Amino acid sequence: MTTEARTGTAMIFPGMGPTPFSEVGRFMVINPFARKLVAEADKVLGYSLVDRYRQTEGDYSEYAQVAFMLNSLALARWAEHTLGIEATLCAGPSFGEKPAAAYCGALDFPEAVLATARFARLLDDYFSTEFKDLVTLSFVRVTEERLREVLAELDAREETYEISSYVDDDFFMLTLREHNLATLEPRLRSLGGMPLYSMRPPMHCSLFGGLRERAEEEVFGALGYATPRVPVVSDQDGSLITTGEGVRTMLLDSCVLPMRWPAVVDALRGAGVGTVCVAGHDRLFGRVPRTTASFEVVPVTPRFALQPRPRPARP
Repeated sequence: MTTEARTGTAMIFPGMGPTPFSEVGRFMVINPFARKLVAEADKVLGYSLVDRYRQTEGDYSEYAQVAFMLNSLALARWAEHTLGIEATLCAGPSFGEKPAAAYCGALDFPEAVLATARFARLLDDYFSTEFKDLVTLSFVRVTEERLREVLAELDAREETYEISSYVDDDFFMLTLREHNLATLEPRLRSLGGMPLYSMRPPMHCSLFGGLRERAEEEVFGALGYATPRVPVVSDQDGSLITTGEGVRTMLLDSCVLPMRWPAVVDALRGAGVGTVCVAGHDRLFGRVPRTTASFEVVPVTPRFALQPRPRPARP
């Protein structure tokens, strides 16, 4: 089925990457959709999100995470209002699950703000004592077949590892002991690969069952989950989520299950989606070949939303 034959539209909320305040701060204080959400978030949090975000260092601070969630949701609402986007499905790979949960209506916005802030605090607390030697390395230009050769070498040394994210046919994220980076990165380069960055805290690994248990008890378990008004495609296996309980399980399972973006792409294609609106500060999911070869991509970023738009002609 060609893109032209697939007429559906999906709203995609990208995973979170480093996003300096300088790149999104103006959007948060000028865009009317963002300003409204910022005001709501300030009431929920009891502090000025913009001020804390501006003043705090660190790519994944509590304030950066709440701001990323908020901005993604504001951009989706702006795209609906300004561009006429009408999504029949949504998805949120990795961190994007949180704005997706709010967009689909499973969580109301204040709950999404609290959940994002509390989970950020939980991550800091959990990884301050647990798995301090693990990182998640992202890399490109290595097929899964060649990657299996590398993983066999780790097996031979009885090293701990897990594939945490399947981003594209040659793009993966691997969680492993940090000391392995010294040999793994040159090995990947020998295969033509390109290591990108290693991230701490690590993510999406079955070793983190304790994190999932605490997330259920301290963050996600007690929230009220409504039936989604827009079905959600799970970033873990591409299944269709149509219940509030399903969204709850997806958020919790993100602690321990890998993210599989190709499965999301395949599910969207199978559902007749030909256009995806990527709402958020995205350097990845709207750009990888799996996405661009499968859909017409409408990237909706803070910079794009701030660009002047022509006024409609008067009759």
